[in-house]
Amino acid sequence: MCLCNTKGSSGFSSSSTADEVTEGIDASGLTAIVTGASSGIGTETARVLALRGVHVTIAVRNMAAGQKVREAIVKEIPEAKIDVMELDLSSMASVRRFAAEFNSLGHPLNILINNAGIMGTPFKLSQDNIELQFATNHLGHFLLTNLLLDTMKKTYYKSKKEGRIVNVSSDAHRYTYREGIRFDRISDEKGYSSFFAYCQSKLANLLHSYELARRFKEEGVEITANSVHPGVIISNVFHRRGCCIDIYPRIHS
Repeated sequence: MCLCNTKGSSGFSSSSTADEVTEGIDASGLTAIVTGASSGIGTETARVLALRGVHVTIAVRNMAAGQKVREAIVKEIPEAKIDVMELDLSSMASVRRFAAEFNSLGHPLNILINNAGIMGTPFKLSQDNIELQFATNHLGHFLLTNLLLDTMKKTYYKSKKEGRIVNVSSDAHRYTYREGIRFDRISDEKGYSSFFAYCQSKLANLLHSYELARRFKEEGVEITANSVHPGVIISNVFHRRGCCIDIYPRIHS
């Protein structure tokens, strides 16, 4: 018996498709931003949200790739409402420009999916002199979320529809450096491990979600903050590694 076909309490299994999971849902009237939607999980997330009636803004570093995704989705779903906006999460200036432009449009915002990420890169500093994986995977999304929070809260107060923030983390958050997040050595090349640095950024995603959830509960705002492990999926995040099999045995040995 294949374990991937074993259904859980939700009635779905790891082999269930996004179309199956969202079947029958009418999300018309909701708006969403999906980062890193030019490929992989982000593209599929944007497609299915659009399929269910959500007005989706895909936030991408590569605008040409983003436009191709938009065209493909509209070809499949002619009624899809898809916008493409430029966002480089490794640049705090780019994050601020994106948020300012989105907020200036006056659009509501119900759903924010912080999906974009990089993995296992050689040591490199971002434009802001921050280790690239931490800058892209965590700090960029942290800043983006904070700059969009007022819009999300206003949307909730006006619509009374629960908002949702989803930080795409990873079960790899368990395998960071021994001391956890190296707050005082984030951008120190000495002792740098491309994989542990990735895990460190994913742990930061998780902690960000916990703190957001705590604050929303304290404020009485109906916005949920979630951190999700999408499973081991062969997407572009693995472009520096031949296969996911190349990753996990190293940490368990």
